[in-house]
Amino acid sequence: MFALIGSILLQAEEVSDAKDLYPKAGELIVGLIAFAVLFFFTWKWVIPRFKQVLEERREKIQGEMERAEATRKEADKLQEEYRTQLNGARDEANRIIEESRGTADQLRRDLQAKAEEEAQGIVARAQEEIRAERDRTFQELRAQVGSIAVELAERVVGQSLDEKTHQRLIDEFIDDVAKNASGKTNGKSDGTAADEGEA
Repeated sequence: MFALIGSILLQAEEVSDAKDLYPKAGELIVGLIAFAVLFFFTWKWVIPRFKQVLEERREKIQGEMERAEATRKEADKLQEEYRTQLNGARDEANRIIEESRGTADQLRRDLQAKAEEEAQGIVARAQEEIRAERDRTFQELRAQVGSIAVELAERVVGQSLDEKTHQRLIDEFIDDVAKNASGKTNGKSDGTAADEGEA
């Protein structure tokens, strides 16, 4: 290893002449021509191509940034539209709920009024039927009471009555019974019993 270092030092001492340090003129001219050709080639084709690649890269990056910005703006717009639609849907849902409540309340009131009207109609019909039945029963009782009264009167008097007297006695008896019936409802049952005894 020391031998290698020693031989390198010896060669360095031999090249130390000034004439060995400077290149020869032919080498300079060839080097200058090669540099000029390389410079021309680089300036004519490499640098424009390099600039073109850099410009394309810059345009691509800028285009991607513009598309990203446009996409972000579109997303913001869509998000705002979604929020607006959501708020509108909520308002519509609340309106429908309120409308449904109002309709349900109105329907309940209508059904209640209809039920009350039907109930009143049923009560009125029942009262009419009761009145009709009472009148029919009263007429039947009047006829029966009339015949019973005539029989009783014939037994008491001991003779038969003519039709006119018979009808008058029936009417008087029925009027007394009617008065007694209304007297009973007014709390005059004692007087009614006394009238019946007299008849």
